[in-house]
Amino acid sequence: MAPALGQPSIACGLLPLITLPSPLKVRSSQTKEGVFVADVLSVSDATFEREVLHSPIPVLVDFWAPWCGPCRAIAPLVDELAKEYAGKLKVVKINVDDNPETPARYGVRGIPNLVLFKNGEVKDQIVGAVPKAVLEKAVQAVV
Repeated sequence: MAPALGQPSIACGLLPLITLPSPLKVRSSQTKEGVFVADVLSVSDATFEREVLHSPIPVLVDFWAPWCGPCRAIAPLVDELAKEYAGKLKVVKINVDDNPETPARYGVRGIPNLVLFKNGEVKDQIVGAVPKAVLEKAVQAVV
């Protein structure tokens, strides 16, 4: 999908030899606070400040898009981290196509792009599909 005029363009990294589950299955449930995708909260430009910047615990933000293969490839790792660090780390996803303001504010030019926040400040940023060990090391530094 091409960005509209005036919108920043976001690239999706392509990695060789990635196999994706087919079909991609995602569990979801609705709560008063928002929509959860496998223990991961979906946020928007409108809810980002409340859910991320004002969070009392560190937050891992997954900037993604549904058309991005590497984003889908790391989604299970992000879901695992949400479960493993429940109560110590909030994990959220933001669709860059539907919410262009927040990625622009944080300089997101390529996805997947994982940003760790603590006390409302960016502490680390990981671009591309990386092994779980890389994600865990970054998370350990903020929890």
